[in-house]
Amino acid sequence: MSIDSLQQRYQAAGQSHLFKFWSQLDKTQQAEFAAQLEALNIERVNRIFTKAVASEAEQTSGVDNSIQPLPKGASESVVTSPKKTKEWRDVGLAAIARNEVGVLLMAGGQGTRLGSSAPKGCYDIGLPSHKSLFQYQAERITRLQTVAEAEHKKPVGSVIIPWYVMTSGPTRRETEEFFKKNSYFGLEPKNVVFFEQGTLPCLTMDGKVLLDSPSRIAVAPDGNGGLYAATRSPLAPDSTDTVLSDLAKRKIQYVHAYCVDNCLVRVADPVFLGYSISKQADCAAKVVPKTQPTESVGVVACRGDKFSVVEYSEISKEQAERRDPDTNELSFRAGNIANHFYTTAFLNRVEEFEEDLAFHIARKKIPHVDIETGASVKPSKPNGMKLEMFVFDVFPYTERFAVLEVERKEEFSPLKNAPGTGSDDPETSRRDLLEQHKRFLEGAGAKVQEGVEIELSPLVSYAGEGLETVKGKVFSKSGYVESVEELDALV
Repeated sequence: MSIDSLQQRYQAAGQSHLFKFWSQLDKTQQAEFAAQLEALNIERVNRIFTKAVASEAEQTSGVDNSIQPLPKGASESVVTSPKKTKEWRDVGLAAIARNEVGVLLMAGGQGTRLGSSAPKGCYDIGLPSHKSLFQYQAERITRLQTVAEAEHKKPVGSVIIPWYVMTSGPTRRETEEFFKKNSYFGLEPKNVVFFEQGTLPCLTMDGKVLLDSPSRIAVAPDGNGGLYAATRSPLAPDSTDTVLSDLAKRKIQYVHAYCVDNCLVRVADPVFLGYSISKQADCAAKVVPKTQPTESVGVVACRGDKFSVVEYSEISKEQAERRDPDTNELSFRAGNIANHFYTTAFLNRVEEFEEDLAFHIARKKIPHVDIETGASVKPSKPNGMKLEMFVFDVFPYTERFAVLEVERKEEFSPLKNAPGTGSDDPETSRRDLLEQHKRFLEGAGAKVQEGVEIELSPLVSYAGEGLETVKGKVFSKSGYVESVEELDALV
């Protein structure tokens, strides 16, 4: 596209200010800036802004009376259904054994709040093994492949759960290097597929695109809901392959998606997979019960006749405190933990309704170039907005939706805050994981003495299985083990 045509296109979109410094740029800068402007769908950006502002106004206009708790029968719990849980596990493990399951990891975030500039998955929460979150999750995949092979009498190495790792612009290179340096944590490199979430321009409060420099637009990741568009984007600049085409090539039917920062996540959880498959769900959510009415967490609920995640700020005090008369449980209790199931057919269908989804506005302090003076500005208060889509924004478009409630202590311990914060920090993650390992051992018939901390490698046990030989043993020493046999040294 000629520069004149490009300028006309941006002028028609009301964004001609981006060319303010064009004449001051050298030829290389002009070429790079023109390429960025040409690649950007500025008309789409304007549509997203308009829709996001309208949607926000609608949501803040008062209490939404269409918000209702999940209807009876829309969800089930692993706590109250032990027999069904075993049946669901069998169904899920059979799908894994047939190589019909893939995993999508949302890992685009940096550990800034943790005091680290590295991708969050590289973080070490202080376990005796000093394994990163990435390594823990990789080893859970390895163990689950082994369990599926053993229980379904498949040859060793024949069960494969491909892992699709969604990075972002700032984290992709470092994430890939971390995996290479650590030999993909024992996984086959061809079964670990990296891809990148998209970006959107940062905007002023009235929708004008901000400049990061005179020759570059300020951009930000488009939220974890960018997952869907990212599955259709080329895996590399010179490639026509996408996540969706790779899923099709491998004949994957079912996908488990989750966020990297949960140290207790059951990657490709056969129970959740089996539950969702049994329900013939297109899309499903795993949830944990809210700890109290005021807990600041979004809940899976209904908005009108559609399933949705309702933010805690959208629920009135009265709604938050409402209880089910039959069970005395909170009516709005299904805490969202960004842990989802999809059929690949559903992921392929998202493109049909993606334009209807409203992005969410995050008002931020955005460094930028002053259009009048050309000076760099580092604002002290929010001066603009980043537009994000959330991974749960597709729920209302699901024809067959299901919700599975699981125990928080077994499956959810997010890493959000800096060390020493006291909640959702490295210390709570470490504590929760080691306490789970103690429960695994005691569930197998062993006794762990007070104060003793034993870390079990995920290669030893995925969810407490494979520990039959510890029955009757008393563990008196702390330590880390990579095999069941090593446990004898801690007796």
